[in-house]
Amino acid sequence: MPKVDIHCHLMGTIRKETMEQLAAKNSADVSQEEVESYYIRGEKPVGVLHILRQLEREILKTPDDLRRITYEYLEDCAKHNVRHTEFFYNFTGLMNHTDNSYGELQAGLLTGIADARTDFGISSHLIPAIDREADPQFAVQLVENIIQNRDDDVLGIGIDYSEIKYPPELFHDAYKLAREAGLKTTAHAGEFGTPWTNVQTALDDLQVDRLDHAYTILDNPELTQRCIDERMVITVVPTNSYYLRTLAPEEWAQKHPIRSMGKAGLLIHPNTDDPTFHLTDPTNVWVSMVEHFGYDMADLRTFMLNGIEGSWVDQSTKDEWAKNWAAEFDQLRGQEFTA
Repeated sequence: MPKVDIHCHLMGTIRKETMEQLAAKNSADVSQEEVESYYIRGEKPVGVLHILRQLEREILKTPDDLRRITYEYLEDCAKHNVRHTEFFYNFTGLMNHTDNSYGELQAGLLTGIADARTDFGISSHLIPAIDREADPQFAVQLVENIIQNRDDDVLGIGIDYSEIKYPPELFHDAYKLAREAGLKTTAHAGEFGTPWTNVQTALDDLQVDRLDHAYTILDNPELTQRCIDERMVITVVPTNSYYLRTLAPEEWAQKHPIRSMGKAGLLIHPNTDDPTFHLTDPTNVWVSMVEHFGYDMADLRTFMLNGIEGSWVDQSTKDEWAKNWAAEFDQLRGQEFTA
């Protein structure tokens, strides 16, 4: 099926052989055993944030490293008929650990996007992500850098890393500056069992255009209905490690909020997040919505269209994709039923 992937962290897409090669090239202080451990996911998987920090500190060093991992991520997406992506990259860590400027790093990423567009026909937007564990002043500086290096493939900002001690309101100034500059905005909220108030803050204070995760929104029926009424697209992650880690193996899929979010009428869209570390891919993410969370083919069609609606392409492109992809989906579905 045709689809978009609009919630993915670039550092969570790195192929194992690429990490090994970049670690060797950049003389990273990381053992082969450590690299091997990054690609193992147990029954109670740990989070991946420590891996991302290791990438920032030791393994990624140059704009060309970013070009390579961008190109490879988009190549992998194209194999699963992902037609468009909007992926996060957090600049703060690499800028703090190398002498690269924002502009140099962005150029590397955009070269990867351009090369993949030529070679695979896949379109992409880069979403610079705020490091919520860093001082909020770095968030403002990130937005200033985006504005100074404005590019058509960089349409907005996001925010990542741990939400637990770093609620959305800390980043009011950065999001205000982004909105004033005409940038789109999204934010991780309600991801790690954090309260629904974080989701509300992302809506009211940060004034986001879409939400990422937002699982605890179901704890507030009024907020849930508001998002339904406002057609707020929420990107969800079937392989999210918080619920796999905190719920029993035999019940996590039954109790995961994703099972109820779509059925409640929320405009959800499944995404890969950190696919190589979650041991998943764009196809398996969609299969999981059926096998684990009880959705059917009609639901998948709706989710596909939700992703188009929530993407940051222009309205005429959205309309064209919605018409053509729906027809393509229906044709594929008909083949399934007659096979």
